[in-house]
Amino acid sequence: IKERKRFLGDTKHFCPVVLKENFILQPGNTEEAAKYREKIYYFSSAEAKEKFLEHPEDYVAHEEPLKAPPLRICLVGPQGSGKTLCGRNSSRKLLLKTEKKVGPEFEEDSEDEQAAKQELEELAIQANVKVEEENTKKQLPEVQLTEEEEVIKSSLMENEPLPPEILEAILSEWWLQEPIRSTGFILDGFPRYPEEAQFWGSWIFPDATVLYKCFDRLLPAQIEKWKLKQKKKLERKKLIKDMKTKIRVDMIAKRRAELILERDKKRREVRSHSVVQGRVQWHNHSSLQPGTPGLKGSPHLSLSKC
Repeated sequence: IKERKRFLGDTKHFCPVVLKENFILQPGNTEEAAKYREKIYYFSSAEAKEKFLEHPEDYVAHEEPLKAPPLRICLVGPQGSGKTLCGRNSSRKLLLKTEKKVGPEFEEDSEDEQAAKQELEELAIQANVKVEEENTKKQLPEVQLTEEEEVIKSSLMENEPLPPEILEAILSEWWLQEPIRSTGFILDGFPRYPEEAQFWGSWIFPDATVLYKCFDRLLPAQIEKWKLKQKKKLERKKLIKDMKTKIRVDMIAKRRAELILERDKKRREVRSHSVVQGRVQWHNHSSLQPGTPGLKGSPHLSLSKC
């Protein structure tokens, strides 16, 4: 007997209730199925099936097809396998959110920023002006970690898998809260352990998990490329430092020359003022000297010209 063809509902093999409420494609159970408008729907649980049967119009498509959730991808692999670079490129093409690693060791200036700083320093030298160095490293205040954050820190420090309750608290935020719920994301380096991977089976389902491998024949070339990049980065930093030192030395020399000129000018002014004052004092002293002894003027006598 030929089996009759089954017509699946709008969500195919996925649960329509979970898609509507959590925006997640969760596979349905073939034992939990229901028929509505000559189409078969599968559900993740008996409770989801009951919700659907009470208000089926809330979970089916009407004028337009149901909107599919965004992509949620996990990248797994050892360091040096290229998963982070591939994740960033994929996120740009797919317009997804990439979870960035944080910490002092991951904070690097881009080559464009370095080139801009170098150009600025060269222009400053040509203009003979001083460029103040930006102080981007600020002393962050000490933060009191919560109990949950202490568990996460301990897990990372001791290289142990995260407990299920912590995983549920973290991952539920990524799957259920906006704006990530509507944009999708790429998780770099998660899950790390089999215990964390087993947590997927509860209610969280990534659309794809990509495993990267690092081949021995490719690793040496990648390491040499990384070393060359780090060497160029250090050379750029040293060049910028030397430029700043030169600017500082030139500014000090210029200021020293200005101070010497000001000092010499003041000395000349003081000497000139002293000479003028001495002449005035000599003139006043001469005008106060008494007349020649023995000669007295008389109002009745006058000298006539012979």
